[in-house]
Amino acid sequence: MSYLVLESGEVFEGQWHGIKGGDSAGEVVFNTSHSGYEEIATDPSYYSQIVVMTAPMQGNYGVSKEFWESEKIWIKGFVCLELQDTKRESGWKDLLQKSGVPAMDEVDTRRLVKTLRSKGTVWGAMVSAETQEEAIARAKLLIIKEQQKDKDWCYATTTKDVQILKGKKTSGPRVAVIDLGCKKNIVRELLDTSSEVGVFPSRVSAQEIMNFKPDGVMLSNGPGDPKDVQKTVETVKSLLGKVYIMGICMGHHILALALGGQTYKLKFGHRGSNHPIRDELLKKVYVSSQNHGYAVDQKSLPEGIDVTHWNINDNTVAGLKSAAQKCFSVQYHPESHPGPHEARELFTYFMSELN
Repeated sequence: MSYLVLESGEVFEGQWHGIKGGDSAGEVVFNTSHSGYEEIATDPSYYSQIVVMTAPMQGNYGVSKEFWESEKIWIKGFVCLELQDTKRESGWKDLLQKSGVPAMDEVDTRRLVKTLRSKGTVWGAMVSAETQEEAIARAKLLIIKEQQKDKDWCYATTTKDVQILKGKKTSGPRVAVIDLGCKKNIVRELLDTSSEVGVFPSRVSAQEIMNFKPDGVMLSNGPGDPKDVQKTVETVKSLLGKVYIMGICMGHHILALALGGQTYKLKFGHRGSNHPIRDELLKKVYVSSQNHGYAVDQKSLPEGIDVTHWNINDNTVAGLKSAAQKCFSVQYHPESHPGPHEARELFTYFMSELN
């Protein structure tokens, strides 16, 4: 038997699709996207998390590295109601096994998601064991061990070396990306309209960024608690007002902290490709792709910082702008993958501010 054991005490049974001895622990989160399992699993923002998919069938359209958002799978486990495992198609299951990532299906995901919505994001462990009692005992040890890791999850996922990439538009701007766990599609979007893109590690200094002589700076998405990210906030503080800055997801939170605001943990986060946004910057309402567990406290924002985007579901802050400090940010993913493309216009807006 296999078990997903939550730190809060609940236990969920299912069918094991992992390798022998492949038990794993992490934060247990749920995603409401109907497709996109490869993009989700390779998104560094899911570092140290066990992902529960609310859509019932997973793995039913195969696999292709064309859709990967990084060079590896970052999730600690994959949980769903039904995992495709037939002679015709078992690519997703096989890839997870090859990557050492355990998977479980035949799990009561409805009850599990209702539990997570009630209890909030909790830690858990996926365990293959003979009995539930054995699973609970092993899960406790696994969770404790995982929680002892360095809390700067962005540093665990960032590039280790500076990468300078040639853009497609020779007359376009130069953009520096501070990689906090950056998805490939952010870089792809920037390369389409830039002459050069430099990708820098999360703990880069402001001087290193300015030595690149960028026209703009992109703060990428990334995993974990923004308050645990080391050095990046101080770097951004030093860049404010000197070069135009755009933040996405974790980058949004880092920018808010650099501006003097505060962040807080959401009960169960926003993860999925169906989250409605009211965008007062572009003057429209659209559906967005989201993946984060934290939000910006509106009351903490200093004077002169405008809230430009709102999550319509719960009215949380979803975007900021400061004309004086030459920056703006959004809490969701205009680069999508998976998800809708309605917010891509924000990249155009960013580029227009650099001219």
